[in-house]
Formats: sequence, structure tokens, C-alpha cells
Amino acid sequence: MSESTRMLIGLIVGILIMVVLVSKTKVHTFIALMIASGITGIIGGMPLVDLAQEDGTKITGLVTAIQEGFGSTLKSTGIIIGLGVMMGGILEKSGAAEKMAYSFIKAVGKKKEEWALAITGWFIAIPVFADSAIVIFAPLCKAISKVTGKSLVGLALAMAAGLQLTHCLVPPTPGPTTAASMLGVDVGQMIICGSLISIPMMIIAVIYCQRLGKKIYQVPTDDGGFERKEFRQEYIKSMEELDHMIGQKKLPGLGMSIAPIVVPLILILANTILDLAGTSIPVLAFLGAPIVALSIGTLIAIYGLMAKDDTKEVLKIMDDAIKSTGIIMLITGAGGSLGNVIKVSGVGTALGEVVMKMPLPAILIPFIIAALMRIALGSATVAITTAASLSASLMGAISVSPLLMAVSCCVGAISFSYFNDSGFWVWNGMFGVTELKDQIRCKTAISLIMAGVGIVELLVLSMFMH
Repeated sequence: MSESTRMLIGLIVGILIMVVLVSKTKVHTFIALMIASGITGIIGGMPLVDLAQEDGTKITGLVTAIQEGFGSTLKSTGIIIGLGVMMGGILEKSGAAEKMAYSFIKAVGKKKEEWALAITGWFIAIPVFADSAIVIFAPLCKAISKVTGKSLVGLALAMAAGLQLTHCLVPPTPGPTTAASMLGVDVGQMIICGSLISIPMMIIAVIYCQRLGKKIYQVPTDDGGFERKEFRQEYIKSMEELDHMIGQKKLPGLGMSIAPIVVPLILILANTILDLAGTSIPVLAFLGAPIVALSIGTLIAIYGLMAKDDTKEVLKIMDDAIKSTGIIMLITGAGGSLGNVIKVSGVGTALGEVVMKMPLPAILIPFIIAALMRIALGSATVAITTAASLSASLMGAISVSPLLMAVSCCVGAISFSYFNDSGFWVWNGMFGVTELKDQIRCKTAISLIMAGVGIVELLVLSMFMH
């Protein structure tokens, strides 16, 4: 058996065992992910502990790969999740989230909430990292679900779909920018093509979200939890009901309600624009870092919305909100461990080599490489970068436009959000999706649907662009 075959078998066996443990036994998802990481690494041929070679280099062992994957994932998401849920607790208890939701619905019109959230996510993911945006906008999604009676699952998934599309397709986000650079594509052309190709993908995604919201009908409760029940049309409130309900409540002003969300977004966006312009202002770079920007947003929420409330009451709201994040962080970190074990074991390289030898339509080669990298490594950005690097060697050997090759890498990276993707666990945790079958129907299914639409678009465009 070749080394690459053994690595692939390790990945498949590890994932299958994890699925069985989560769906058929009492083993917690966190433990199942850790077991899957260990099995994948052992079968894949990783040493159990670090080994020093004669030339002084080190071979990373399984234990180190698990620890480093866990730590690096939480390094980027843990603080953001903690700050986000504390801010969300203040927004919810103060009535600010309800005020935002009502104003949002009045602006976009009733029955258009999923479309509006998807478009919001589409724009926001250009300057803001997608996982951070999920946390920032979770209070708005929950409040819209409460005031409209619509399923939180359908609303939040629509927003996540919009976030995922621009994160993977539209510069200046890192993945598509790197793909354009590696394949010699003008960034302006990449922005136009990526934006246009994302539109049909988003339309189909939103339609799916609207239907899924009726099949997985789940709404947030007043105590911070979630209630799952059979959907009934009577649960959906009319505009008249909303007007009456809001009219009886004393809510904060719209400006102060949106400030905890808008101020961090402006700081992050300003820092992103300066980076693109090649300019660095240390103070703004500091303030525009997501963890600092969200800290500022949380302080604005505390002192702008609950300055007159009792200190113990405000602290209790934040304590209660953060209690639910422990398991979210553990599972998110464990997903990072699995992804890092797969990366260190060399599965990604093995998959790339297999695809390069397959007789496929030229336009699909970058797509399939990126899709397999996403399955193997979890990160869309890493999948795009790897696919673009391997596809660059095909330049001149196949008659496909470099622009389409770059877009194909990006579309492929959308394709499979599952257990080793930190965004998969952040989204499930923030919106209370705990059943494995529901997790697959949500984040995994929507990513496959959007990628499927993208394949059709790529095949059509390849007929006209060479």
C-alpha cells in the first residue's frame, strides 16, 4: 500500500468513526472529534510524538498536531466568540436587538428577511472574516426570529450563505486575492467575475434556506436557549402584529442599538482598506483588529444601553450569556485539531496528486482540487491557495482562461463545510443546531448546493471564455 493511499484511508476511517460515535453512541461530539483526529493520524502514518531528525529538523507528532490545531483555531475564534455572546446578551436584554430587528424588517419589507440577511452577509464578509461576522450578527438573527416567528435556522443559514460566497469568491478576501495573484489574473476582473458568479448561487441558496426553515423550525427562547417544534403558518406574525407588539414596548433608540455592531464593523473595514492601499496606521491597525473592535463594541453596549442598570444585573447578563460558549469553543477547537492532523499528515498533498492524474474536463481540475482540499483541510482559504498553486503548473497545458481557473479554485473551496471547519462549529453552536443530521442539512448542504450551481456556471462560461 502506498503512503498516499494509507493517508486517504486514515482520513476516511477517522471521519466514519466520528460520525458513528456522534450519531449512534453516548460519546460527546468533542471527544468524537479528538478520537477521529487520533485515528486519522495513526492510520496516516504520523509518529505519536515529535521526532528529531539527523539534520536537526523535527517531524511533528500526533499529540503536538492535535494541540497546535486546537490552540491555533481558538486563538482566532475563542476571544471573538466570548466577546460576541456577551455583547449579544446586552443587546437582547436591553431591547436593542429587538429594535434593530424591527427597523431591519421595516426597511426591507415583510417576508424578505432571508434575502436581506443573505445580501447583508454578502457585503459584510468582504471586509470582515466570516466567523467573526457570524458572531457579530447572531443577535440580529435571533431578534428577527423572535419578532417575526420565522425559524432561526433558515434566517441564520441565509446570512451564512452570503458570508461564505464573498469570503471565497470576491477579493480583497485572502483566498480569491491569492488565487488571482498565483494565476496572473487582474484583481479587478476577479472582483467582477466572482461577484457575478455568486449571484445565481445566492439565489438558489436563499430559496433552500426558506424551505429548510419550515423543516427545521427552531426559535430562540427568552432564557437564551432554543425551542424546536413542528412548523405552523400561524407562528409567522403579520406586520400589524409586529407594529402592535413593538408599540407596547419601551425600546432604546435605533442609533444606540446599532452602535455596538456598526462601530466594530467600521473599525475593521477601515483597517482593511488601509491594508489594501499599502498604508499602515498603527493605532487604527490596533483598533481594527477583530478582538479589539469587538471589545469596543461590547463596552458601547454596556455603557450605552445599560448604564443606568444595576451593576450586578449587567454582570449576570454577561455571565449567563457566556455559559453556553464553553462547549462551542471546545468543539470548534477540536475541529481545528482534526484539520491540523490532516494537514500535517500530508493528506492534502496526496489528494492533489491523485486529481492531477485524472482525465477530467480542464475547467473542473482546479475545482476538484480545491473541493478535496476543503474536505481535507477545513479552511477555504488554504483550499483556494493549494488549488491555485497546483493549477498554476497547468498554465499553458490546458486551454482554459486563467480567470476561470482562478474562479474554479474559489468555487471548489465553497463546496464542503463539515467537521474540520471551524466555521461549521461556530455556526452550529451560535444557533443551537446540535443534531448531526441537522448540521449536515444546514452548513454542509448549503455549501454543496452553492458549489453545484457554481459548477454549472463554470461549465457554461468555459464554452465562451478561453
